[in-house]
Amino acid sequence: MKKKIILSILLPVQILIVNLLSFFPEFVEKYYSNGIFPYLSLGSRKIFSLFGFSLGDVIYGFVIICILRWLWKRRRTWKTEYKLNILSILSFISVFYFLFNFLWALNYHRIPLNEKMGFDKKYTYEELVHFTKKLIVKVNEAHSNMQPNDSLKVVIPYTAKQIYSRSLNGYENLAQEYPYFKYEHSCVKSSLISTPLSYMGFGGYLNPFTNEAQVNCLLPKYNLPTTTCHEMSHQIGYASESEANFIGYMASIKSDNLYFQYSGYTMALKYCLRNIEKLKEGESKKLLPLIRKGVLRNFEESEQFNKEYDSFVEVIFEKFYDNFLKFNHQKDGLEGYSKFVGYLVNYYKEKNL
Repeated sequence: MKKKIILSILLPVQILIVNLLSFFPEFVEKYYSNGIFPYLSLGSRKIFSLFGFSLGDVIYGFVIICILRWLWKRRRTWKTEYKLNILSILSFISVFYFLFNFLWALNYHRIPLNEKMGFDKKYTYEELVHFTKKLIVKVNEAHSNMQPNDSLKVVIPYTAKQIYSRSLNGYENLAQEYPYFKYEHSCVKSSLISTPLSYMGFGGYLNPFTNEAQVNCLLPKYNLPTTTCHEMSHQIGYASESEANFIGYMASIKSDNLYFQYSGYTMALKYCLRNIEKLKEGESKKLLPLIRKGVLRNFEESEQFNKEYDSFVEVIFEKFYDNFLKFNHQKDGLEGYSKFVGYLVNYYKEKNL
């Protein structure tokens, strides 16, 4: 009882400390993201890579079963022992919150990546259209290098595991230019709950407790390389979804593998077209004739996948995850995914590319 009281009291204390740390990103960057965390993450990847399956998914399943079992056993005690039950719940949340933040989530409060790399995130509509046209040239070139017939889609000939093993190459090349993107000891796995993830609208997730990168292996295969690289960026401490999208893109196009480059360029193009459409409805369609038909076939493949797994479940989980991100000081919520377009436009502008 005493232990539960102490843990319950520590919960608001922890929340206060984490919120205070959000005002000191330089401190978090130095002492956590570049101090403690690299050792925690590398150690976790070394340990959990020994398991050929997603142990994190199994642990989640076990915890959920235990919670349901506890609720069932305590179902008749809420009137007579409500104080004990509330303390039990608060103490559990307190431990969960501590592990979540200590093992990974303090990275939400580090220095923004664009500041670290020295460029802005804002852009004009004209800059976005100009960049998108240049990106279309890159996409068409990548497509033609693998598929001479401009009307056929690209089909990646690798298995999911082969894609995971090849993902490290892009990070090795990227780290030569930016050492802070160094990635060691891969631990990427197909999620055991890929079907539920598809209905929830997720391409993958990082398990913050095991540092396993969980990938939805049911995704259209041409999406898998960049999705894998995205989840790997979370493993090395980049919590922001816009930053993870940018790093995942960079690791993909820096890969020596043409399929990875194509995956990165097409992912970026889709986001750019969406952002153009948000700013000026109907304008993105004017750019479609510039894109090879085979590329559009790959886009249709993604649309078909989304339609196949479209359900009310996705709406619920999108709302939950949007609020989860905002609670962790990611003010853009799910919009953060598309905000990475600002990284793209300004990175290339800064580099005069």
